[in-house]
Amino acid sequence: MRVFGIDCGTEWTGYGVVESDAQGELHPLAHGVIHLLKRDTMPHRLTIVFHGLIELMRKHGPDVVAVEEVFHAANSKTALKLGQVRGVALLAAATCNLPIAEYAPLAVKSAVSGYGMADKRQVQFMVTRLLHLPAPPQTLDASDALAIAICHIHHAQTRLAQGATAKSFDPLQKKP
Repeated sequence: MRVFGIDCGTEWTGYGVVESDAQGELHPLAHGVIHLLKRDTMPHRLTIVFHGLIELMRKHGPDVVAVEEVFHAANSKTALKLGQVRGVALLAAATCNLPIAEYAPLAVKSAVSGYGMADKRQVQFMVTRLLHLPAPPQTLDASDALAIAICHIHHAQTRLAQGATAKSFDPLQKKP
């Protein structure tokens, strides 16, 4: 299974591609960020994210795209902007005809660190360890995107271990 994780942001949108082999071993294939300039208009930034994600998805050929669910930001204006980037990410995945899985931030942190309230540095540390990376990803956004991909793989492996078949796994299903 090859998973394309996306960490949506209005200045840095992180991506990470992780593959799980038949033995359940994780293999990092790519990670990085799409850098957006604050001086650009929001429509221009959204266009850059859309085209960048489509290009990356086509390049890496994932089986599924995993994205964090919307969280409640202290600033409603920030939450709205993040929601726009997230909508573009979902549209890019749908344009590439890829299934989409969504996970709460607590679920992502728990899957990677074992602690739902882990901070971004703890997540980065665990992603580096789980993927046997020689060095941590250069940005926290790329680490978070890898963590989202790992979270999906762990959830899929758990479902399979519990007797579900790969065909019956619905990543959008909220409850088992």
